[in-house]
Amino acid sequence: MNPETKNAQPAPTKRAAELDQLLIDAEADDDTVQHTLPTPSRPWLLLLGLVLVALNLRPALSSLAPMLSEVSRALGLSAAEAGLLTTLPVLCLGLFAPLAPWLARRFGAERVVLGILLTLAGGIILRSSFGEIGLFGGSILAGASIGVIGVLLPGIVKRDFAKQAGAMTGVYTMALCLGAALAAGATVPLSERFDNEWSMGLGFWVVPALLAALFWLPQVGRRQGAHPVAYRVRGLLRDRLAWQVTLYMGLQSSLAYIVFGWLPSIMIGRGLTATQAGVVLSGSIIVQLASSLAAPWLATRGKDQRLAIVVVMLLALGGLFGFLYAPLEGLWGWAILLGLGQGGAFSLALTLIVLRSRDAHVAANLSSMAQGFGYTLASMGPFAVGVVHDWTGGWSAVGWIFGVIGLAAIIAGLGAGRALYVNVHSEKV
Repeated sequence: MNPETKNAQPAPTKRAAELDQLLIDAEADDDTVQHTLPTPSRPWLLLLGLVLVALNLRPALSSLAPMLSEVSRALGLSAAEAGLLTTLPVLCLGLFAPLAPWLARRFGAERVVLGILLTLAGGIILRSSFGEIGLFGGSILAGASIGVIGVLLPGIVKRDFAKQAGAMTGVYTMALCLGAALAAGATVPLSERFDNEWSMGLGFWVVPALLAALFWLPQVGRRQGAHPVAYRVRGLLRDRLAWQVTLYMGLQSSLAYIVFGWLPSIMIGRGLTATQAGVVLSGSIIVQLASSLAAPWLATRGKDQRLAIVVVMLLALGGLFGFLYAPLEGLWGWAILLGLGQGGAFSLALTLIVLRSRDAHVAANLSSMAQGFGYTLASMGPFAVGVVHDWTGGWSAVGWIFGVIGLAAIIAGLGAGRALYVNVHSEKV
């Protein structure tokens, strides 16, 4: 039998119904996890806590970008060192994401989220208060914290709001985009409010992190004792399709984190003020909300996701090249184009994890692989931009990085977008 026929998926309309699994449960290897927690007595409080936590998963990353030039001047950082600064948090997303399921099974997801929110707050304080060493150390701690929470939170959302998974997917995505947009647009004005102290602008984001921890506190202690049934998924690292999904996740994320880390600096280099650059980045991120909600739904209407992947990547590349080379008069048009492309690319990456998996256990393991290896790969993009800018003294050559990463993402996406399953199965241990 042809392996592609053997692993082919059901009709697109049937697979479209599986988008309620877009939120992957990091504890899906525990068969009894759905039965170990009582129904929350105040679901509105849980919802508020989830939204506040999700709001904090991007500000530590997007708040630095508009301030990067100022921070570099104040501390004497080269472009390569600034590139390393934008790379470290993304690298930590990949390195620490695989720890999340283990921590959740050992301590409970709710306790881990609370503890990691506090380490995130500590990282924000560290990077804004202790010079160059604190800046790099705090960025590492913040990135590691976001990597762990980013894996756990979708599973909590899916578990506690199973009947509203589709709507909650939208709420979760909206909170991510809103947090990133607020930090990108407000950090420079906040710094100016405090006599142009960049440390105050970056340090402000400890406030929403502590507020989220306060509202999350009632969720701690809900876990009851249980003896979970573990599942094992073998062979993912030998599966070609799994690697294609992982590469697409990593490559599109690399472009996204280049935007988070460097787009305002590119705009400042072309004549915008730091405040204007932050507002443009913020606007582009807000636009991502529309395509991140629409792209998965549209992609499942066809026989596979290859065309959708090509379209969103071309939109993203068009926006990036517009920022680099087009006249500034059309800046907002390029921002909208970039937002539409990157929002769709990210949501499609999450969707592919679900659509390429036969069950929730395979999806959980594929998600861990795609995020762990993918974000590690993604971290190389921001660093490469810093190195190339340091070598050339300008931004024009960065277009080659955009082109190579975008083309590679399309190639990986053409493989990952086929209507197939990864050729692995889950089994009880």
